[in-house]
Amino acid sequence: MHGRDGECRAIRHLLDGPDGGALLLHGEPGSGRGALLAYARRHAGERAVLAGAGLAAEATLPYAGLQRLLDPVLDRSGSLPDPQRRVLRRALAGGGCPAARRLALATAVLALLAAAARDRPVLCTMDDVDAGDPETAETLAVVARRLHRLPVALLLTAGGAAAADGIPAHRLSPLDEEQCAALLADRRPTPPPAAVAAALAAASCGNPQGLVDLADALTPAQWHGEEPPPAGPPADGALGAAYRARLDRLPADTRRVLLLAALDSDGDPATLARAARTAGLSVEALAPAEAAGLLRAGPAGVTFPSPLARTMIGAVTPLADRRAAHLMLARALDGRPLRRALHRAAATDGPDPALADELEAAAADDADRTDAAAALRRAAELSDDPARTVQRAVAAARCAWTAGHPDEARRLLAGLPADPVAAGHADLLRGELQLRCDAPTTAVATLLAAARAVAPVDRGAALLGLVRAGEAICLTGDHYRYAEVARRAWALRRPGDPPALELLTTFAAGVGATLRGDHDQGGPALRRVVVLGGRLAGPALTPAALLCGAVAGLLVAVDGAAHRLADRAVELARARGDLSVLPRALELRAVAEYWLGRHATAAETAREGLATARATGQRTCARVHLGILAVLAAVRADRATSLARIAEIGDGATPGSRPYAYAQWALGVLDLVDGRHADAAARLASLARTGTARGQVLVQVMATPYLVEAAAHDGGRPTAALAVFDRWASSTASPSRRALSARCHALLAPRGSAEAEREFRTALRLHPTDTDRFERARTELLFGRDLRRARRPRDARAYLHRARETFTLLGATVWAEQAGAELRAAGESVGFSHRPPAQLLTGQQLHIAQLVAEGATNREIASRMSLSTRTIDHHLRNIFHRLGVRSRTELARLFA
Repeated sequence: MHGRDGECRAIRHLLDGPDGGALLLHGEPGSGRGALLAYARRHAGERAVLAGAGLAAEATLPYAGLQRLLDPVLDRSGSLPDPQRRVLRRALAGGGCPAARRLALATAVLALLAAAARDRPVLCTMDDVDAGDPETAETLAVVARRLHRLPVALLLTAGGAAAADGIPAHRLSPLDEEQCAALLADRRPTPPPAAVAAALAAASCGNPQGLVDLADALTPAQWHGEEPPPAGPPADGALGAAYRARLDRLPADTRRVLLLAALDSDGDPATLARAARTAGLSVEALAPAEAAGLLRAGPAGVTFPSPLARTMIGAVTPLADRRAAHLMLARALDGRPLRRALHRAAATDGPDPALADELEAAAADDADRTDAAAALRRAAELSDDPARTVQRAVAAARCAWTAGHPDEARRLLAGLPADPVAAGHADLLRGELQLRCDAPTTAVATLLAAARAVAPVDRGAALLGLVRAGEAICLTGDHYRYAEVARRAWALRRPGDPPALELLTTFAAGVGATLRGDHDQGGPALRRVVVLGGRLAGPALTPAALLCGAVAGLLVAVDGAAHRLADRAVELARARGDLSVLPRALELRAVAEYWLGRHATAAETAREGLATARATGQRTCARVHLGILAVLAAVRADRATSLARIAEIGDGATPGSRPYAYAQWALGVLDLVDGRHADAAARLASLARTGTARGQVLVQVMATPYLVEAAAHDGGRPTAALAVFDRWASSTASPSRRALSARCHALLAPRGSAEAEREFRTALRLHPTDTDRFERARTELLFGRDLRRARRPRDARAYLHRARETFTLLGATVWAEQAGAELRAAGESVGFSHRPPAQLLTGQQLHIAQLVAEGATNREIASRMSLSTRTIDHHLRNIFHRLGVRSRTELARLFA
């Protein structure tokens, strides 16, 4: 019953209701219709149960299904009026029913069921009502619409909703990945790993019976993820038997054209028509299959209700018939060399080097990476040279990964013959899969070893592997290991290297120097990478090279260039269908948009990155995007959204990793917004361990302005973190980074001092007015607060007004309210917040405010809450500030 809660509730409602009624459950074979009928019978209680099923073998016998359903209660027909008894007995005895008497027959069935329900209520179930005789289906549909005053429940199942007019119906949708995992966990004592469960969910298309068939067919090694699982449900399972039975009910000509349609994944109506003519048939032969709900035909071609239907139709058809159909499709295809070669290959046995070469050549020219992967996989199978077999299998895996199918890529990489160079290229791909999908820690060792293996024959691949190993190092927080990446990449450089190779070696050197704090060496190298990334063209222009340029741009704070390179990588990845790098490109674009102050745009980019990462199985990348979204929501003080994103990250983010650090950053900002300054400072200080190159150094640098603000409130001085930020900011030409540095020093200076004012004014002078509006408004708010607390309210108001106006325009409501509260504290007449106190105060603050509003003194509140009066004073100051009130009287009025 996994994933069928709604249907179970509908069944219980039908059975528990005081009146009668009907319910139709429809869905593809294997969707669980029979299980739901069994559920209904188990929960029938005191109801008498009449059970029937539509049988294809009796589909030509009018009312055969109705006769089997009603047979246990036919002895009650003697109580019916003579006209009803006669029409009922005639129909059930094989005498048929004239069209003019069909309503009379339905009325007679209603009367018989009412007679059967006199002693106790009745449950009637009819499985596969559309598979049996149509007369039974028609009669039961008429009866189902007229049960509301009888103690009779009628539960029908069908493959489609054709008979659902006027009958409440539920379509049984595929199970989602979580529901599939729960179903799999019930099949064996130990559940499969998450990656195996996800692969089986995809292979079964969420079909419960297909999932069960797959699970039951797995070997122990496949169940535990040591070997790849099958690509689809077995043909000899229960689901295969169901499809075989459906096909057997169709005319022979219909089955032949249906097979052509199932094997022609393009769905081109012209191709299908030509192939059908080759077989001496026409597409009109599909009409019975369409009536049976197996497909839908229209001007745009033939479509199947689910991808699994297409797969199972091909799987249960005899091999000889499949091969003949593939050859017909190959002859019918015109101008599609890859598809034609694939169909010829599907009809071929044994090695065929010429066809393998044709497939490889066609794959190189085809833009569809999924088709290219299939062609290269088949080329590997048809090769007679072991070395070519391995090369083509690795190339097929690369295409599958590029198309966004990591499980298919893993299947292709599994069990490759031993070959040092080919194994190195295979491990480069394995490491990339580990990096993006599930095991970035393991990816470091895999990529470093693979880079060493391929370096003698392919320096470009080795350098790209080293760069990705460095990415994995940064993702996991073990930055001290980057020194090895930089050293090995530098050893691979050669005089006169083309720009693409120079970009990779320079990038590794620049990142390595930056991570060890050597900005004098790292800065020029990274700026060179930005320049090279902007100049690439032709074959050298790849998303991977552009991503290096974008990372370099972010590290030297040239945000506009970083955004252009990341955006170009996004567009190039889309144009080439390279889904493997698209989430990473969107991540870097979102980070660049954050630094440019485009928070709403950054959130939109991250949401797209999250959707793409999830669709392509890149779980690690998905957690990174969730972390970015959590930070963006927290910066805008959107607590609910931020916490929801952090909850989605879950336990999959290990301490020290980038997703974990983003989550902690977001929580720290929320602590700061809520006035828990010590908690905020502790969280933000824990993002990295300064001096050890462990933890998320780069994330902590981004979060340092918030760390300083939190620590400064209680007199703390995060000297080490600020020193790292200052060295980085001063090494860049970015006014916005230097403005943030000046703001940090202003916050740490004595309140109201000349030093604080000088640093605040420096920050405001440096903040770009066009791209840094949010951070400029934050500086104005903090400067205005400092001036107000230094008893300079007149000077403070101008800054607070500008901050409030900017926050309001940006939709940053909470920050606008804080600026408004400061203005009121500075003596300005500003309207109160429209948000209720419960949304502005912590739970403890709300309790204290309510007691004050009731007239309690600070001493009385302290006694009731077991706190000191000094603590109550501190909380009350924060309450006044957040609510924008200046007295206990205003507070009481607000709560009233």
